[in-house]
Amino acid sequence: MQTKDNQTSILLSQLDKLVSEGRNPKTMQLDSLSVIDILSTINNEDKKVAEAVSEAINDIAKAVEYAVESIKQGGRLVYMGAGTSGRLGILDAVECRPTFSVPDDMVIGLIAGGERALIHAVEGAEDNEALAIQDLTSIQLTAKDTLVGIAASGRTPYVIAAIDYANELGCNTACVVCNPSSVLLKKAKAGICAEVGPECLTGSTRMKSGTAQKLVLNMISTTAMIKLGKVYENLMVDVNATNEKLNARAVRIVMQATDCSQQQAQEALQQSGQKAKLAILMILSGLDVVSATSLLNENRGHLRSALSNR
Repeated sequence: MQTKDNQTSILLSQLDKLVSEGRNPKTMQLDSLSVIDILSTINNEDKKVAEAVSEAINDIAKAVEYAVESIKQGGRLVYMGAGTSGRLGILDAVECRPTFSVPDDMVIGLIAGGERALIHAVEGAEDNEALAIQDLTSIQLTAKDTLVGIAASGRTPYVIAAIDYANELGCNTACVVCNPSSVLLKKAKAGICAEVGPECLTGSTRMKSGTAQKLVLNMISTTAMIKLGKVYENLMVDVNATNEKLNARAVRIVMQATDCSQQQAQEALQQSGQKAKLAILMILSGLDVVSATSLLNENRGHLRSALSNR
């Protein structure tokens, strides 16, 4: 049985090998800089993030294809992580609901330690492999689903156990990491690595690594929703108008897509049950709400296809 000291030694050895845990030679004097110089230094490091993400485009595309395939066959996109990574997954998942009017269970975020871990550190949660299996069985993960494991280090036991379990079920699996030699890259079917290098503040992976992860998750969910017909041109035509701002946005979207007046947009939205996509189709095609709904359904919710096939 390993002692606590042995476990610590093993973990230290693992951390020594992680790029994201290294000391950044450009920020060794960080504590002696002025406020402006600290901010400039952080900003210069952040500029490297988008370039690192661009190097992973092909792998991100594979994850998108998995997500689209899963959702088309009635499955889900599931994000899973611990700490910052888990919080980013939940953030992306919950924002899909108002943006694309998807059901609450189509894009799911799970974090080690549950809801409490969103605002509190939950001791030992990220190392709990059994908890990962428990969390996935609680949502009844099936082979139809796509699981995306998120871990800057690529070595988080909670996430590794989740990917292993999902692979055994036959799920599509992907991971988002920031270390090229990570275990997760070898286990996930689509391994995404945004190698952003050592952080400004050593080991604080909420910074460049977290920014890279957020960019990747935004790309996965947004591109998947575009391919599922949730976007027309560059407009969020499936936006869920749940408040005054989003209601005004829906009116504006209809006006932008059709060049109609505000009154025409509001009337079409009223007739369509506040569904911007349907309102746009009604205005551009001249069809009534029943015929437009039927045409949209025939084209699996893709507005551009519906307009081409009317």
